Amino acid sequence: MAARDVLTDDEPDKAGRALWLVGEGRAALREERLPEPGAGEVLVRARHGAISRGTESLVASGSVPESEWQRMRAPFQEGAFPFPVKYGYGTVGEIVEGGRGGGAESGADDSRGRWVFCLHPHQDLFVVPADAAVPIPEGVAKHRAVLAANMETALNVVWDAGILPGDRVAVVGGGVVGLLVAYIAAAIPGTETFVVDVNPSRGGIVAALGAQFAAPTDLPADCDVVVHTSASEEGLASAIAAAGFEARIVEASWYGAALPTIPLGGAFHSQRLSIVGSQVGSVPPGRATRWSNRRRLEAALRLLADPRLDVLFSGETAFADLSARYVDILADPATLCHRIRYD
Repeated sequence: MAARDVLTDDEPDKAGRALWLVGEGRAALREERLPEPGAGEVLVRARHGAISRGTESLVASGSVPESEWQRMRAPFQEGAFPFPVKYGYGTVGEIVEGGRGGGAESGADDSRGRWVFCLHPHQDLFVVPADAAVPIPEGVAKHRAVLAANMETALNVVWDAGILPGDRVAVVGGGVVGLLVAYIAAAIPGTETFVVDVNPSRGGIVAALGAQFAAPTDLPADCDVVVHTSASEEGLASAIAAAGFEARIVEASWYGAALPTIPLGGAFHSQRLSIVGSQVGSVPPGRATRWSNRRRLEAALRLLADPRLDVLFSGETAFADLSARYVDILADPATLCHRIRYD
């Protein structure tokens, strides 16, 4: 879709407000003109949103490397890296209007009142193609559906990891994605799943999700699969140390422009370890012939039916106050999933 123009005082069209990153560590709410939804489009009013702290921190600090400016564009992003840019990808809302002339085949005319998840930047009212508004399944709480993008990433990581029944699994890094990976892994029959984190207060959350907590000083050993999500050199070293003979280490962190040191000395080669990258932009090759990104997102939404996942919410901010609080939310190490409330 084409970029929206900034609304001016002499143009009283329907408008939405969006969060823009206008400079390093600086956020602002901007009004934008909205078009009438056309054929095959819907107008969505946001109700809940989520801040994805890891990626959004890198964006807010201007740390997206130039080589990734195109690949890291979020759906419906406007502006360009480093700044100004409208970014984000977790919004739950209600369809309030379908496109005119779309016909029954467009999926827009009969969708008014439907609750949907959209991979869309933080914005209170927006127009998207009808197929970008994914219906929230029955049994999934609307406020919890904002975790869909994180759950989709976690599901992709588990596929890349190839976790099987009976495996001993360590997830190094107790952020939202790491905790969701552990949640999925712990539900695979016979697995012994650990979350390794420097923050002992995460222990109760880990237990609620069915896994075991471990401090970096008490690493589980001889793991069949290790997933690293902490985006730190120390975490990557712990992941390598926890891996058993010929184990797979899945690097799910994104470091932006940083150049982490990888400890490939010691027992790395004698243990015949392998490190593979995981990124949600692509479905793993073994599934790509059957699984589209849409099917994967729908599966992620179904996985959010479990009320235990509410332990992942660490705070909530009204959208009207978001520009003033955004940078502090990203900077707080206690932040897991910080929800946005649209009034």
